[in-house]
Amino acid sequence: MTDTPAPAPLRRIGTTQLTALIVACALFMQNLDGTVVATALPAMARAFGADPVHMNVALTSYLLSLAVFIPASGWMADRFGARTVFRAAIGLFTLGSMLCGAAHSLAFLVAARVLQGMGGAMMVPVGRLVLLRTAAKHELVGAMALLSAPALLGPVLGPPLGGFFVTYFSWPWIFYINLPIGILGMVLVTMFVPDVRDPGAARLDGIGLALSGVALASMMFGLETARGVLPHVLSLSLLALGGLAGVLYVLHARRHPSPLLDLSLMRIPTFMVSVVGGSLFRIGVGAVPFLLPLMLQLGFGDSALRSGLITVAGSAGAIVMKPATTWALRWFGFRDTLLVNGILSAVTLIMCAAFRPTWPVAWIYLVLLVGGFFRSLQFTAYNTVAYADIPRPRMSASTSLYATLQQVSLTLGVTAGAASLEATMALSGRASPSIGDFAAAFAAVGVVALVAAPMSLLMPRQAGAELSGHRAAEAD
Repeated sequence: MTDTPAPAPLRRIGTTQLTALIVACALFMQNLDGTVVATALPAMARAFGADPVHMNVALTSYLLSLAVFIPASGWMADRFGARTVFRAAIGLFTLGSMLCGAAHSLAFLVAARVLQGMGGAMMVPVGRLVLLRTAAKHELVGAMALLSAPALLGPVLGPPLGGFFVTYFSWPWIFYINLPIGILGMVLVTMFVPDVRDPGAARLDGIGLALSGVALASMMFGLETARGVLPHVLSLSLLALGGLAGVLYVLHARRHPSPLLDLSLMRIPTFMVSVVGGSLFRIGVGAVPFLLPLMLQLGFGDSALRSGLITVAGSAGAIVMKPATTWALRWFGFRDTLLVNGILSAVTLIMCAAFRPTWPVAWIYLVLLVGGFFRSLQFTAYNTVAYADIPRPRMSASTSLYATLQQVSLTLGVTAGAASLEATMALSGRASPSIGDFAAAFAAVGVVALVAAPMSLLMPRQAGAELSGHRAAEAD
């Protein structure tokens, strides 16, 4: 592995801190896009003449594209250089944003969102890989918190910006705001990001890429269309094809010396807990950006702007949590934090099922604020402890596998939220969702998040102590 020399400004400021901030710019653009789109879904549905409940395809098509193309991100960074791939990914994401704004139909929008996903698939994992390779282990918790802090501005600004543009302008502007951010990101990457690469990287596992792509795309699209979007026979066929491709990939990975997605990493307890527990948690939380704006606009009758101003509370809570992350992990350790904080996060998510139009807005804000507070700590803990015991030569493989499963779980979250909502509507015989339908959906995804918490008990109490300093805290 070789690194090109860092420019003088980078050496003065600090490689780890500046790299984290630049990667955070990419996260900011990605998170801003996701929350802006969620707030604007009802307006986009009216423009395309589509059912608002079915508009989750605008979210899942992007997340699905991420999941399919992320596996190749680590290999591409090693082969072509992190700076080159990172910059090209931001450019592709920005181009996709421009095409989304020009969409004249739902099909065109979905195609443009897939192009965005191709850029996002390389953008964030490659940026995170640069950070993991340049940061010392004792810097990693602080670096991950620093990485997330500016990126959290996306969810904070996204809902009110989306509501503002939809209410006073038109929905295409929710995509056009990515253009100046993307251009700035490419300039910063060119100037400051070290070109980390591994000239000795193995050849691309083409068979693995094909099998994993077919498995992920077929499974996720089959689940998405199983709600009646396509004939059930076709959806079941997609699920069967995805399952077969998944089995073939597992058999292939066992024989390949450098598989695209290295499943042997799951033997490492900290990585396994972060993947399995984190995936269940993300499925529960991943439904919120879809369910909450729809509940406020369709169930409560709020405007897009008012919905965005309420939705922002969860992200504000996440920002408040960031300064306390390092302290919490130092004193309680990863295992106990993930257990207790995971339960608290799930409870605040289930509490959203009790929201009613008669609730004072201050109480809704409080629940969302506290929920965002706990969820932020949970995400940082999962994202950090995942790499606690990963050898540096396997960082590319671990980031590819972790990022892929992370995006799959977020996609499943949106799908689970939409499926729960439609299931309750079908049971009640309603063509449009009521407040009770949203309540049942929130309760269902909250239970999924709750199941994740006990997974942390599969780790030893001192897991990740080198990262958190927890052992040192106990000795004081």
